[in-house]
Amino acid sequence: MAVKAGIVGAGGMAAYHYDGFTRAGAVVAAIADMNTGRAESFAKTRPVGNIFEDLSGMLRALPDLDAVSVVTPNKFHKPLVIEALEAGRHVFCEKPPALNAGEMEQMLAASKKAGRILMFDFNNRARPESMAMMRYIREGAAGKINSAQANWVRRAGIPGFGGWFTTKALSGGGPVIDLPHMLDLALHFMGYPDPAWCLGGVFYDFMDNRAFKGPWGIPDSDAGITDVESSCHAMVTFKTGQTLMVRCSWAEFVERETVAVSFQGTKAGGKVERLFGIDGIDATSIDSCRLFTEEYGNQVNRDIVTEKDETMGRVGQAANFIETITGSAPALNTPEEALILMKIVDAMYQSAASGKPVQIG
Repeated sequence: MAVKAGIVGAGGMAAYHYDGFTRAGAVVAAIADMNTGRAESFAKTRPVGNIFEDLSGMLRALPDLDAVSVVTPNKFHKPLVIEALEAGRHVFCEKPPALNAGEMEQMLAASKKAGRILMFDFNNRARPESMAMMRYIREGAAGKINSAQANWVRRAGIPGFGGWFTTKALSGGGPVIDLPHMLDLALHFMGYPDPAWCLGGVFYDFMDNRAFKGPWGIPDSDAGITDVESSCHAMVTFKTGQTLMVRCSWAEFVERETVAVSFQGTKAGGKVERLFGIDGIDATSIDSCRLFTEEYGNQVNRDIVTEKDETMGRVGQAANFIETITGSAPALNTPEEALILMKIVDAMYQSAASGKPVQIG
């Protein structure tokens, strides 16, 4: 019998969840949004059958629902995820996992208690380039990865002013928490080691300058709040001796938007990159995957050519959630890994606030 799923939140990412679930053979039976008009508009593009105002109503009306995905502002991730888990449903949640590591710990505990799968939309792991690179790493081509660099920097990419993205109480922060994908991908390549220390700084430049707004059409709210950072630079060390440099920004004087993970191993280095033609516009992107190694005394750059995926792995990651439920594929990410990531995010903010290195417990 097909997995029966429901989606909470009819925002832009909901379509990727729907497409991934159905590609993997699931039936999307319902969508819920407090703005029922938005849910109705979604249902006109992809048939879901049932529309609800909230998760509670969905769960009451559909007791045979197997899984729920959460596509809401960050503040609501934890309560919705825990509600669904406690109701016995598997859960797929948009990034970031939570507002902080404390919330993530509660979500992890709830998934263990319920005995249900909890996964997150770290979609860049499902990109063909990342999947190919991970195979090389697992088969030993890179050797031991000593260091890595995770970059997602934008020149002009503030997602609106005064909305939930720029309101810390709703989002948890700015690009540090909004753009964790390259941090996650770097950790994935490194084997998700236990972090030890973090030293970082955040900056608030341009957060009052409308010239640095991104191209996504999110409306500004003059009565709203803009109290999050515009950029962050940090270094993380690990108990394994590995190191990681992190750069993320919504607004910063860089040449162009760059999304990349580089690493240096004992046998080879590598780089997976998504370089946008226009800041923030997915459709113009160019993807690359390369290994840097030595062969027969020669320095060799090896291009790894893969299929293109303009969804940036979003459909593939959602499909993997369903495949994990049915046992047809291993999970691409785990809540234990999400907790490590959120501990690092917390430490980046804490180090920036104190001006000192922060030990990560």
